[in-house]
Parts: sequence; structure tokens; C-alpha cells
Amino acid sequence: MSFIFNVYSALLLPFFVQGVVVGAVLLGRGRRYGSAADLWLAVLLVLHALRLAQWMLGFAGWYDSHDAYSTFMFYFPFSNWLAVGPALYFYFRSLTNQEFRFTRQYWGHLAPAAAYLAGRLGVFLYDIGWWHGLRGRPLPAHFGTKGPLAQQLDQLPLEYCLGVAAYLLIGFYALRTLREYRAYARYLNDNFSDTDQIRFRWLRNVLVAVLVGTGVMLGFGLINAFVSPLSYYEAWYDYLFTGLLIYYLSIAGLLTGHQLAGLRFQPVSEAAVVEPTPESVLASVSESAAAVAGAALPAAEPAPDPAADTELSRWTTRLLRHLETARPYLAPELTLGELAAQLRTNTSWLSRVINTGCGQNFNDFINEYRVREAEQRLRDPQFRHYTLLAVALEAGFNSKSTFNRVFKKLRGITPGEVERPR
Repeated sequence: MSFIFNVYSALLLPFFVQGVVVGAVLLGRGRRYGSAADLWLAVLLVLHALRLAQWMLGFAGWYDSHDAYSTFMFYFPFSNWLAVGPALYFYFRSLTNQEFRFTRQYWGHLAPAAAYLAGRLGVFLYDIGWWHGLRGRPLPAHFGTKGPLAQQLDQLPLEYCLGVAAYLLIGFYALRTLREYRAYARYLNDNFSDTDQIRFRWLRNVLVAVLVGTGVMLGFGLINAFVSPLSYYEAWYDYLFTGLLIYYLSIAGLLTGHQLAGLRFQPVSEAAVVEPTPESVLASVSESAAAVAGAALPAAEPAPDPAADTELSRWTTRLLRHLETARPYLAPELTLGELAAQLRTNTSWLSRVINTGCGQNFNDFINEYRVREAEQRLRDPQFRHYTLLAVALEAGFNSKSTFNRVFKKLRGITPGEVERPR
């Protein structure tokens, strides 16, 4: 196979190989363990690798070989960028919710990408299948390697319009995913005591990088279309950024475990809709009637519910007593669900008790007890020979880095700054 090595093609080649190889590894891991997140990340990597391949092979001489290689370059759908945004979004959804399934309701997200593929296939079938294959007519453009329909479409600004639409679509999905990532961070704080491994800060960085990169790529496209045509060498930097994104995505994806703690994050926009019942309909009608009747009256403050306050106070006391006696916070991976099971209640009520009765989210609430436990050991002469890591592990932290971060957040100093007995 013809491949000319030069500085432009050779620099893109390692990124392409990494994207394809890691994509295959993730595809195999995803099928083996039933991990939808690995499958979606494999799709993302392959999409980026194919886009990069167009410029890599172009600089390797395929457009100028004037044979089947050139024909391949004109008809293969290298840049199906319309699929990148949805793939990124569904990767996030499957990574943060182990029960997420790609059902029929989501197919519409991939409709633009499917339409693009269908269009490319139609051009190929007409030019190569019908014009050249069945009718035996020579391909009229680019030294006999490009058919009439492809040549006609090149005269239209279709590729530019598709490119702009793809970049806008990527921006839309990246912003949507970034917004839901912030909601996911709140979900973690309300349900998990150890969040470092499942917070996926690298994914937030990827989303920001995708937004910045999309703006850069859109700028390249607009300059090329409406200001001054860019040379292949000037546009090459756009594809170098794609290669860097492949590198970051592949490394982060491989390091992310395929079997994650029970993540069940559900965006508010897709929360289950409760079917109406006769009782709820009657209640709604009664509320509406009351609202109409009292529309002319000034709004009244809701009356306090002494029974509810008493119940909340009773449960707060029960919770604090359980924390003091059973010390469940010493389990590094304690979750809201596990604590609720210990107290024989449900997570919704327990979350309300912690948020309202204790004034904290679950993560800060549990880590406060762990920090207190660590402080006792740090100041106790009996533990003066303990390392900071040993103190962290005995206090319920999973790692020294988490211990340092949480201690600094809650106490304003690092554990190493605490004065210890000699």
C-alpha cells in the first residue's frame, strides 16, 4: 500500500494507530463485560481516527496517486462529524448510569449522521456502481478517479454547510453534557462518600476541550469558506488537535474501570413521568379551584407542621447516634443506600434528614466524621508513629490524596500541618 512518510503524515500516524487500537480494545472489553460506556468510547475514538485519517492519507500521497487510492479518498465517509456530538453524550450517559440503555427513543439523535452516510453511499453507488460499473463509462474528474455526481456536488457549498452544522451540533451536545455533568457532581455528593474514582474530572476537561476545539475548527472552516481559502498545510493544525484529543480520550478511557460502583444518575430532563391517578386528578382539580377562589387574597405563609419537624428531629438524633456508635463512616465506599439500609429507611428520607437536619450533603457529612477520626489519631500520642497514609486508611479514606483534599476543604489546612505529639 502506498504511504509516503513526511513530517505531516508521520506526525498524524501515531494518533491514528492509537485511536484504532484502543478503540478495538475498548470494543472487546465492552462486549466482554457488557459495558455500554466502553462501546460508545470506541465509537468516539474511531470517528476521530477516521477524520484524522483523511488528512494523514492525503499527505501520504493518496489524493495524488491517480488510481484506486484516489477514488477511495473521494468516496469514503471520513468525517461523519454529525455523529460525534451524540456519541459523546451517550458515552457520558452510559458512564454515569449503569442501567442506561440505548432504546428507540434515542435513535433520532443519530438521524443526521445516518442521513449523511446514506447520502455518501448514494453518491458512491451512482458514480462507481452505475456510471462506471454498469455503464462502463470512465470517471470524468481528477485524472479518471472521480465520478460526475461527486464532481457536481463539489461545486456546491454542501461540505461547508455540513461542516458548520456538525460543529454547531457538537457544541450543543458538549454544552448539554457539561450541564448534566454538573448535576452529576451534585448527585455524587448526595449519594457517595468516596467520589474521587467516579467523579470523572477528566471527562469535564474533555468537554471543555471539545468546546474549545469545536470553536477553533469552526473558525478554520469559516475562514476557509468566506475569508481566504486555507492551504492543506494551514488546515493540518486542525487535524493535529484531533490527534491530541484521541490521545487524551484513549488514555482516560482505558484507565476508567469498566465495572463501576452502582451509578444510577438520571438527568432531571428525563426523569420518569408519573402516570396520573384518579386521586391525583381530584387533588389537582381541588388545588386549582382553591387557587382560583383565593386569587384575590394575599398569599399566606405555609403553616409549620409540628409533626413533620418532630419526626425530622427524631430521625436526626437517631442518625447521629448511629454514626457515633456503629461508626459506618469507617467503610471507605459507604453510600447513601447502604446507610439507609442500616437505619431501615429509604434514601429519599435519609437524604432529607442529612440535608435539612444536619445542614450538609451526604459526602461532606460522612467526611466530617472521617476528618474528626483522623484528627483524634493525629493528636493521640498512641498513634504518633503512624504515617499520614495509615491515619487516612484507618479513618475511612481510600487514599492519601483524597484525605489531603477533604481535610484541606473542611479544615483549611493539610493533615501534615496538624501538630502531632512527639
